[in-house]
Amino acid sequence: MLNYLWGIMILLGLGFGIVTGEVEALSNATIESAGEAVTLSVTMLGIMSMWTGLMEVARQAGHMDRLTGWLRPVLRFLFPRIPVGHPAEEFIAANIVANLLGLGWAATPVGLKAMKELAGLERIRIVLEKRGYTGKNRELKELPASVRQEIEREAEEIQCKKASDEMCTFLVLNISSLQLIPVSVISYRARYGAVNPAAVVFPGLIATLISTLVAVLFCRVMSRKRGHNYDKIKP
Repeated sequence: MLNYLWGIMILLGLGFGIVTGEVEALSNATIESAGEAVTLSVTMLGIMSMWTGLMEVARQAGHMDRLTGWLRPVLRFLFPRIPVGHPAEEFIAANIVANLLGLGWAATPVGLKAMKELAGLERIRIVLEKRGYTGKNRELKELPASVRQEIEREAEEIQCKKASDEMCTFLVLNISSLQLIPVSVISYRARYGAVNPAAVVFPGLIATLISTLVAVLFCRVMSRKRGHNYDKIKP
């Protein structure tokens, strides 16, 4: 869909430039914009690389485990069906922190890893449901090792046709994106010569706080509406 939208906007821009006789101005603007895009990409690449590197250092130093522990009450409320200690928790926590700092680009890599873990969790849930494991019986650790391995192999071959509640909640939270310090926006404003690049901090905080509250409420209502009992799958 986005490809079609971008294609339509480009064609409309070209058509308008030709109709109004501003082909030369359109060509000059295209060249200048391409140069600015490269410069901006290099600038943002540096920022993203720095923060992604810092997060990886924090992960290997064990700080992300402590951070996950601090955020666990929030994670339990937002994602009640994710087992405690599951790798998805760590990636979700890192993604939340990156978004709080307004580092959307840095949040993307850990966000993709979190979504991959959530998809794997959903595949295992599908296999367990097919085999008739429900409620307290849906605990992999309670099953024999051979059965666990068989379930995991079967889960790897399954393609999720629908997103789970956890995946939808995680996506909606990323879209709403509560931000305490919008570093990326401040960087953009500084790059283009804003007098006070940080002037967007307070308005951005209010806007993203409201959007996040609405997102959380929406996800909880929809989860209840779909009738999930929030049984957990324990590794």
